[in-house]
Amino acid sequence: MSNKKEETEIIQGLSNPSTQAKAFSACVRMYQERLYWHIRKMVLSHEDANDVLQNTFMKAWNGINNFRGDSQILTWLYKIATNETMTFLANKRLRNLSGIEEVENLLLNQLRSDEYFSGAEAEMKLQEAILTLPEKQRLVFNMKYFDNITYEQMEEILNTSVGALKASYHHATKKIEKFLTDS
Repeated sequence: MSNKKEETEIIQGLSNPSTQAKAFSACVRMYQERLYWHIRKMVLSHEDANDVLQNTFMKAWNGINNFRGDSQILTWLYKIATNETMTFLANKRLRNLSGIEEVENLLLNQLRSDEYFSGAEAEMKLQEAILTLPEKQRLVFNMKYFDNITYEQMEEILNTSVGALKASYHHATKKIEKFLTDS
């Protein structure tokens, strides 16, 4: 079954209380891996990504009646996942009572010791470069570079103009390029 057809069936199922749970299960199966990697690129830890993903789906289930079908399910879920990820990172900073640089060092150390990360040295360098970006640029870069999210979809997810998103991506790529060239 094509993704478009399956998504249409899921949307129809979500709007009917008698098929809502089954449709939501199909939604989770369809998007959990993609959302996991979206979250993981920001929090870096496998365990943290799983926790944030679980929170994402709990929020989605609790807010299922707010989904009107105006946007794609994936766009709606990305918005929830992004908000949950940013909340998680903000709470991590507060718990550690540290600045953003310390949290990024903590994330990088977690990535280096993560048994689930099997990246080569080049991938580790890229992740280090990405961690030097401000959170918003990092988010935009990950969504565009790794997830192939369009600027129009990002605009809906992040409530930011396409022009600002393009500028963020441009600045992010320049900073990453400089980091990789300098190191």
